[in-house]
Amino acid sequence: MTRHLLPIALAAAVAFPGLASAADTQPPPRIIVSGEGEATVAPDMAILSLSVMREAKSAREALDANNDAMAAVVAAMKSAGIADRDLQTAGIQINPRYNYTNKADGSQEAQLVAYQVTNTLSVRVRNVDKTGEILDKAVSLGVNQGGGITFTNDDPKATITEARKRAVADAMAKAKTLAEAAGVSLGKVLEITDQNVAPVPMPMAAKSFDAARSAVPVQAGENSYNVQVTVTFELK
Repeated sequence: MTRHLLPIALAAAVAFPGLASAADTQPPPRIIVSGEGEATVAPDMAILSLSVMREAKSAREALDANNDAMAAVVAAMKSAGIADRDLQTAGIQINPRYNYTNKADGSQEAQLVAYQVTNTLSVRVRNVDKTGEILDKAVSLGVNQGGGITFTNDDPKATITEARKRAVADAMAKAKTLAEAAGVSLGKVLEITDQNVAPVPMPMAAKSFDAARSAVPVQAGENSYNVQVTVTFELK
């Protein structure tokens, strides 16, 4: 380097000290993989959606009839061992019902026929074996709509933890396979994210109530908890 260019080079080194170490600050090569883990467990709780619908000429009469029927259903739930904390009103609807007749001019005439009142009760049954018995009692006392059942677990943490471990193991196995195929080695884990997937509810059709003559046969099966993870590894 000639003498007159030396000050310029020194000035550049002082003004841009990061240029000399730019290569050292580049992020290391990495690989991002996803893994999935599943664990199953028998449900220990059922959540029922039970509705009482009553119809009458006036809204007041329909509401009174509905109140009497739902009070009997709630009393039966409590006598069957359902705690107050496991009984919750999910909604009350009051709707007019009309008959429509066609007129000569092509329009329609609406005639108020009755009022319908529907009261929906959410019931948590902590003894799954009693689910059919609870349904049968509810229908016998006037439940004539609803019938949705969700089988769940009061505390699924242990099952989700097992699913999470399996998901991470799955991701690590995939990363190892990919790294070996590429001729590189896995380094440390840089980041892990996960996402839980809740079990799918198991519905029961309302038409089953019409044919109920004894305890409703209910099969709880198993709940499957799935966890998906995304893991970022450093490559060597």
